[in-house]
Amino acid sequence: MKYSIEVKKIGKKGRGVFALKDFKRGEVIEKAPIIKLTPKERKHCEKTILLYYLYPWNSLSDAAIALGYGSIYNHSENPNAHWVTLHKSRIMKYRAIKDIEAGEEITVDYNGDYEPDDMDWLTPENQR
Repeated sequence: MKYSIEVKKIGKKGRGVFALKDFKRGEVIEKAPIIKLTPKERKHCEKTILLYYLYPWNSLSDAAIALGYGSIYNHSENPNAHWVTLHKSRIMKYRAIKDIEAGEEITVDYNGDYEPDDMDWLTPENQR
């Protein structure tokens, strides 16, 4: 199997996800399955290191942990990727919002504030 992303150590940041190939803007980088947590499980995780790996899910009290590389992407105020939650299929989809070169770190905005301008993230083909 040929992979298109890898995890590498990065000095003080710990680890990060890097491109092994060029990604064009709009291209899917990864579809990561998730583990959905109950409010009780979320509350417990918030007392552990897992707090830093939780994603919001359906409501403020729900959370999920992304598998694959999903919980390893680092934060950037100027990210080159964005994630969307596909609730029905329990998937986190990571997509390039800029062209990404092989060897470049793939980053997301943890605040989820990205507003796609001319990319329609909610079209049926993007929900798969």
